[in-house]
Amino acid sequence: MKKSLVVFCFLMSTFLNAEDKSANGATTAAPPSPPPVAKTDHTENHINGGKLVDDYHWLRNKSNPEVAQYLQAENAYADGVMKPTATLQQKLYEEMVSHIKETDVNVPYKDGGYFYYSRWEKGQQYPINARKKASLEAAEEITIDVNELAKGQPFMSLGAYDPSDDGNLLAYTTDNTGFRQYKLRVRDLRTGKDSDVIADKVGSVAWANDNKTLFYTVEDDKTKRQYRLYRHTIGAGTGKDDLIYEEKDERFNVGAAKSRSGKYIFLQISSHTTSEARLLDADSPGSEWKLIAPREQGVEYYPDHHGDQFFIRTNDKGRTFRMVSAPVSAPGKENWKEVVPVRPDVMLNDIEVFADFYVLVERENGLPELTIVNFANGEKKRITYSEPVYTVFVSTNREYKTNKLRYAYQSLVTPASVFDYDVEKHTSTLLKQTEVPGGYDPSKYQSERVWATATDGVKVPISLIYRKDLKKADGSNPLYVYAYGSYGNILSATFGSSRLSLLDRGMVMAFAHIRGGGDMGKPWHDAGRMMNKMNTFTDFIACTEYLVANKYGSRDKIVIEGGSAGGLLMGAVTNLRPDLFKVVISHVPFVDVMNTMLDASLPLTVPEYEEWGNPNEKAAYDYMLKYSPYDNLKKGAYPALLVKTSFNDSQVMYWEPAKYVAKLRTLKTDKNVLLLKTNMAAGHGGASGRYDRYKEIAFDYAFMLMQLGINH
Repeated sequence: MKKSLVVFCFLMSTFLNAEDKSANGATTAAPPSPPPVAKTDHTENHINGGKLVDDYHWLRNKSNPEVAQYLQAENAYADGVMKPTATLQQKLYEEMVSHIKETDVNVPYKDGGYFYYSRWEKGQQYPINARKKASLEAAEEITIDVNELAKGQPFMSLGAYDPSDDGNLLAYTTDNTGFRQYKLRVRDLRTGKDSDVIADKVGSVAWANDNKTLFYTVEDDKTKRQYRLYRHTIGAGTGKDDLIYEEKDERFNVGAAKSRSGKYIFLQISSHTTSEARLLDADSPGSEWKLIAPREQGVEYYPDHHGDQFFIRTNDKGRTFRMVSAPVSAPGKENWKEVVPVRPDVMLNDIEVFADFYVLVERENGLPELTIVNFANGEKKRITYSEPVYTVFVSTNREYKTNKLRYAYQSLVTPASVFDYDVEKHTSTLLKQTEVPGGYDPSKYQSERVWATATDGVKVPISLIYRKDLKKADGSNPLYVYAYGSYGNILSATFGSSRLSLLDRGMVMAFAHIRGGGDMGKPWHDAGRMMNKMNTFTDFIACTEYLVANKYGSRDKIVIEGGSAGGLLMGAVTNLRPDLFKVVISHVPFVDVMNTMLDASLPLTVPEYEEWGNPNEKAAYDYMLKYSPYDNLKKGAYPALLVKTSFNDSQVMYWEPAKYVAKLRTLKTDKNVLLLKTNMAAGHGGASGRYDRYKEIAFDYAFMLMQLGINH
């Protein structure tokens, strides 16, 4: 292995502190120094008759101090390049904060004998979780103040938050690094005292009905998948928990949850394509777990409970899923009875079961729908909405016996809103719409949905928002296009108050619902994964070209953005069409596809074979190599790029974007800006505090506006 000279063509102190005296004596910032140059360490991987060359493999060694030094040098360079935008960043940050109600409270939900809610206080980074007993007029009890947990910590995330049925105990988990490894504790809400850490790397938790038995799942050290289920008895101390189940197949994750009826605890065991479920009587936590139906490759099923039946959502008869019932006494597949058939044009995404009704959570024509079905008479009612593009989903509903459905609605124009739907009267009551201070007037903004034509003739939906007073006809406006397009995830048309800073500066914002996502159901996902993955990238390009052709934006003012698998999208389309985009912002991007998917020792790799393919197989290797961004970088001109990552990212390791930028620096022939910005104390989602997040967004917005020549 031949090593080149270690070179960092960069002096951080010189760069950060350099000043220059102009002729009139004024002090001005010196021009930026050259960007950092990472050392090279040539490695080759020979597989499937091909050769993968990697000169930056050394960046994987997190413990090597040179790695952190290189990332910090890149951070200093990025800060230096962005220094002229400091005033604009501050202005953008202040705008964003002005559009949030800094002291606010969420709508309480009833759970047992308490009403639970969270609230925010001005100046605080994190929410305060609280409750009131029996009545909203009762005194407040703070259950967990996340600001207190965060003291002295660079990062804080609250994961599980699950009170026992009697309301005395609270099982909760926290992550203080961003690596998404959560510690489990139990807080006695009568005294406020916490237990010692019960377990580390915990995912799901579920209480038995005795209020002292707690089930929880933990992740495997190597694969970072949830793979074991344990049973803990309050007061038994640590290290004495019973191992109930261990999943050996590396493709599968496990998760435990109690049914809304309170009768059963389900253990859901799922891969990307296959699932099975086991159940336990929640009144008998020491009894045997029972299997509903054995796993069958390619078949998914997800149960819920009602009376003497289970209701099960399954894709055994079609990719868009159907709903069946099965007797509690014999829930095997041979006893499944169809309740809702497979409908090719309607995706059944979920079912929510209550004592007197159930809810079908569906997608039709690319839009979400909620259909309420009455158990007594079979009557079906779908909630209707007036906007062309929106998001609706079932909110927090802990009560099994109720005549109301709590749901949440928002759109690109309408702020987050919480409703109660009266199942008997068929009416919706608005409980709260998030206030947007700072003069927001929804009547000034227009949303619409259009359809682009993909290269194979498929119609791809695009959601749009812009100011109504925009001069759209001449096609001169800056255009922002965002997409994700993987794992069957839905790109929801949600409200974002921070976007006002772009919309009010004349930006047209578009959200492309490309194949690989779940916007048009499971078949839409299938059409953009595995050996169909190229559709994801060509769809995005087709959407962008459609928007330009129809004068939504100017060809020389296109900004694109995506994160994680959406960062893979950014890398792939930039390689395919570097001429089409002016600015690219890529968050925690999955860009080193081949090296990552060939390394089964990395977290998540083996389960991901069902999304991307297994490159140890030649056909998959050859196909994946066509789009892997890192492997397809070549000499030429590229757009301005801002690539962001986090040192403690557990989903897409920091070295993928770091390697990508280091390699691209040696190949790009243009003078466009290329920045790598690493949050050294966060994970996949970036900063955990709300104000810190707005600062990160302000940095991104300032970058894109600077490249577009918008300096106000």
